[in-house]
Amino acid sequence: MKVCVFGAASAHIDKKYIEAAEKLGGALAEKGHTLVFGAGGTGLMGAVARGAKAKKGYVHGIVPEFFEKEGFDTPFFAADKVTLTTDIAERKKEMVEQSDAFVILPGGIGTLEEFFEVLTLKMFERHNKTVVVYNTGGYYDDLKKFILKACEENFVTVDKGELYLTADDADEVVKLLESGPNDPDKHRKKH
Repeated sequence: MKVCVFGAASAHIDKKYIEAAEKLGGALAEKGHTLVFGAGGTGLMGAVARGAKAKKGYVHGIVPEFFEKEGFDTPFFAADKVTLTTDIAERKKEMVEQSDAFVILPGGIGTLEEFFEVLTLKMFERHNKTVVVYNTGGYYDDLKKFILKACEENFVTVDKGELYLTADDADEVVKLLESGPNDPDKHRKKH
């Protein structure tokens, strides 16, 4: 399975997030899954790729050409394949098309934007791919509360359990990915 992982590129984050991302990359590779990611060499993007490569995994980076040219990120040079795009919108489109499932690591505005794009596409039935939020250290607890409130207040008319799943551990993330597209009766956590 080709698993797209979105996450922070910042090199200035707590080590616990780096270690969790590396563990996830290794767990995906051990199960024979391909990593699709934003091709960054730092932060959680770099960590998940290093973890995958350490376990002999296949890594496909997708990055806008201007990132390296303008110094926005240092690429992960050990990727098996790198796809260059003209801009961020094309990058996201390519990442969605190239992937069978998605994992959301802790991140900032860019990661949240990618997460919500994947959820929006799923809500409008443009895909039925599994989306798992890797909630390392409770990073996404407040966001989960916000999405639940949006569902309860009918701003979001699809149940949260039908859009995404959550896990606190790399092995649990992989188990959820391997169980197939989100099946609300199988995975839904009752509100």
